[in-house]
Amino acid sequence: MVARLESRGQVRPGPVREALLALPRQVLMPQAYVRRSAPDEDPPRWDLLDWSRPADRDELLERLHSGDSVAIQHAGEPILGRAAGPRSGGVITAMSSTMGMTTDLLQLLDLRAGQRVLDVGTGAGVTASVACFVCGDGGVVTLDIDPHVTTAARERLSALGYRPAVVGGDGVTGWPEAGPYDRIFVSFAVPRVPEALVEQLAPGGLALMTVGTSSPSWPGLAVIRKRPDGTVEAELRAVEYGHRAGAGFDRLFLSAPFLATITTSDGWTQRSRIPPPADTARGLWLALDALHPGLVRLFGAEDLTIGAPECGSWLRVKEVGYHRWDVTTRGSRDIWAEIQDVAARWRAAASPAAYRIHFDTDGTQRVTSSNGTLTWQLAAAPGGTGNAR
Repeated sequence: MVARLESRGQVRPGPVREALLALPRQVLMPQAYVRRSAPDEDPPRWDLLDWSRPADRDELLERLHSGDSVAIQHAGEPILGRAAGPRSGGVITAMSSTMGMTTDLLQLLDLRAGQRVLDVGTGAGVTASVACFVCGDGGVVTLDIDPHVTTAARERLSALGYRPAVVGGDGVTGWPEAGPYDRIFVSFAVPRVPEALVEQLAPGGLALMTVGTSSPSWPGLAVIRKRPDGTVEAELRAVEYGHRAGAGFDRLFLSAPFLATITTSDGWTQRSRIPPPADTARGLWLALDALHPGLVRLFGAEDLTIGAPECGSWLRVKEVGYHRWDVTTRGSRDIWAEIQDVAARWRAAASPAAYRIHFDTDGTQRVTSSNGTLTWQLAAAPGGTGNAR
């Protein structure tokens, strides 16, 4: 797994690489779910593989070292003491994230010996184990809202010889008892930067988290630094991949019937000489998600395909010749016009790939381009606490 990550440039020589090489993943994840049903099959079917069953070991090891996400909890169940075998219905409620994204972020986090680290969203404990390996477990706190997750992580991290503080609570409120922290890592998406986590960041500290809307298609990575004088500098980087939403954060998705509609139905078609924005223009797509929310892209489609699940509008863009595209739309929203509106504003802002985050005294969080011509607000602070993992 590490060799594949190295070949793709996702792992460099250094402490994170050494931590991953030293980690027996089957100790942290002696059980894992694999899906046995088709993507649109309802109810979904799962098998829980178990390291203690010799017949499961080859498939479990392949899953653990594939680099893909690993499902570790189904329908909020207790993790310790459960029986292996099939499950039907329900959803996966805890997982270990894809290793390519995780290693990118851990290397950006720049972990060093002796640092105090807050790992928000324990999951399988991979991030916590890397932090313990690099920084020493005495300064590591890993936090999760699910007591079944924290109970399992505490036992399994101990089996590796690590004894960080494994605590339960709402991730967006952090864990001030052991702060301030030199590094804060959030492994779930949030709609805005939690102010409590910024407060718990030590001078000279760094925090990383995925910031997104209800759409999973165009995530942003918030990179937050606290200067030695206590002032905060933050930017929102447009990235290809981000963490999944935490509990209580509703996300849009393209249902199977809606997918069938937007990929096969007729609509109004216009011929355009304007190309669709490139996939690599991530700063544009991030701005589109913020300024015209509610869109979800079908990344597996051959042509640009976007749907708006809440109103049923959709868009397909197909190249039909040299500098010619057929743009087919249907519904109350003109998604093509929305894209062109944001594209023009993005180009006027010098085509940024990252934006500055401003924290106003009234609690407003504003995102702006460097020249100030492209701006939006992040979601308002919720009235209650948000449960996240």
